[in-house]
Amino acid sequence: MLRIAQIAPLYESVPPKFYGGTERVVAYLTDALVKMGNDVTLFASGDSITKARLVSVTPTALRLSNCVDQMAGHILQLQEVMDRSDEFDLLHFHTDYLHFPVSRLCTKKTLTTLHGRLDIPELKPLYKKFNEVPVISISNAQRKPLPMANWAATVYHGLPLDLYQPGNGEGEYVVFLGRFSPEKRADRAIEIAGRAGIKIKIAAKVDKADERYFEKEIRHLLDQPHVEYLNEIGEAEKGPLLANAKALLFPIDWPEPFGMVLIEAMACGTPIVAYAHGSVPEIIEHGKTGFVVNSLDKAVEALQNIHLISREECRATFEKRFSDLVMGTNYIRQYERLLLKQPQRKFYLTPAYRK
Repeated sequence: MLRIAQIAPLYESVPPKFYGGTERVVAYLTDALVKMGNDVTLFASGDSITKARLVSVTPTALRLSNCVDQMAGHILQLQEVMDRSDEFDLLHFHTDYLHFPVSRLCTKKTLTTLHGRLDIPELKPLYKKFNEVPVISISNAQRKPLPMANWAATVYHGLPLDLYQPGNGEGEYVVFLGRFSPEKRADRAIEIAGRAGIKIKIAAKVDKADERYFEKEIRHLLDQPHVEYLNEIGEAEKGPLLANAKALLFPIDWPEPFGMVLIEAMACGTPIVAYAHGSVPEIIEHGKTGFVVNSLDKAVEALQNIHLISREECRATFEKRFSDLVMGTNYIRQYERLLLKQPQRKFYLTPAYRK
């Protein structure tokens, strides 16, 4: 049994009420580690729901509160983690590089999963400076901008096996899920569906940073007869929406580190048509769980041939590669590797984890 601290961002609850990829992954990983017999403490907002022990410094998620200075809560949380660090074998951070200076002074082993995009110029000198801090990528593609970082492994995200139920795709529509932002290309999804002659249901949120883009580039597209806009939806609505869809459209225009909605679709048995950016070719097996394309014409053609993809194969692939227990097992391996490099403390592995 390991004593593990999971440190989540405070912007959303764990799991989030609506949209929030990082916090959702932290929720599934934390509960999976508990299920596997570990002693886990989750540092997150006070409205989080977890099987682990919850420690919070803010009563609610910051995005849904009237918080003015969001960094203040994160600094307070970091100090709380350090004050209690002797209670844990390992500290697993999901807060980007915020803790790096403190990690250098900490006697405990730390691991950091990087959840966001890394093709930002300012990050190169930072990761060069902190090249001793072990970090986890969520796809191999995510690593490319920062070869100097101390990459420990790539661990793909996972979902609980019972979170979504596979459907037969009998709904006469395709679906777009996520955010209205230039890189997610909801406009492209709408055009693909229109050219293929099929209805599209859109469930997406508008961040404050994208409000102008939404008003100028997207809002008028939602008035087309083949488009149904559902606003931002929660987990209860997402499963049936995906399970009844003929396909998920994922026509992104950026190096997506890991598209969570891709494995959500697979869990529902729903095939995917996606553009070949970022992690997409790692997650989707072309011709098996969907089609990976590079143009609008190819996307339309793929959607017209989506019946060639087996929904049973999509679900089977999810269970084999992207379950929460697969993710948890892969993280346990990384924890063991770190801790076995720490000779001053005896560390025993339970039989279930001796791989």
